[in-house]
Amino acid sequence: MRLLLNVVWLVFGGFWLFLGYVLAGVLLCIPIITIPWAIASFRIAAYALWPFGRTVVAKPSAGVGSFLGNVIWFVLAGWWLAIAHVVSAVALAITIIGIPLALADLKLIPISLAPLGKDIVPTSSGEFDR
Repeated sequence: MRLLLNVVWLVFGGFWLFLGYVLAGVLLCIPIITIPWAIASFRIAAYALWPFGRTVVAKPSAGVGSFLGNVIWFVLAGWWLAIAHVVSAVALAITIIGIPLALADLKLIPISLAPLGKDIVPTSSGEFDR
């Protein structure tokens, strides 16, 4: 089921969100000081491309540095990526078949706003998705 959802996701929105994260990563590579945020953007791009079967968990070692980095991320890229997720989720939710995809899109908003201090891990249970 996850494979089917991921393929449908890829066709109906995941690829465009992936390109948004890659574009943000490339732009953040231009000033050398923002390369750590570019790496986070590329990591989320892979998650946005294939989200079903994976989830986001907080790193126990994240501290003040992650918080400050997330503030910078929010200013440079997070807000417009979150807006892209909301727009995409609304467009997907219009159809009945798109509702699970819209929920996956909304699941990506917290990590698009604050990616540092979080890991993307496979889901361990047989549930639909968390």
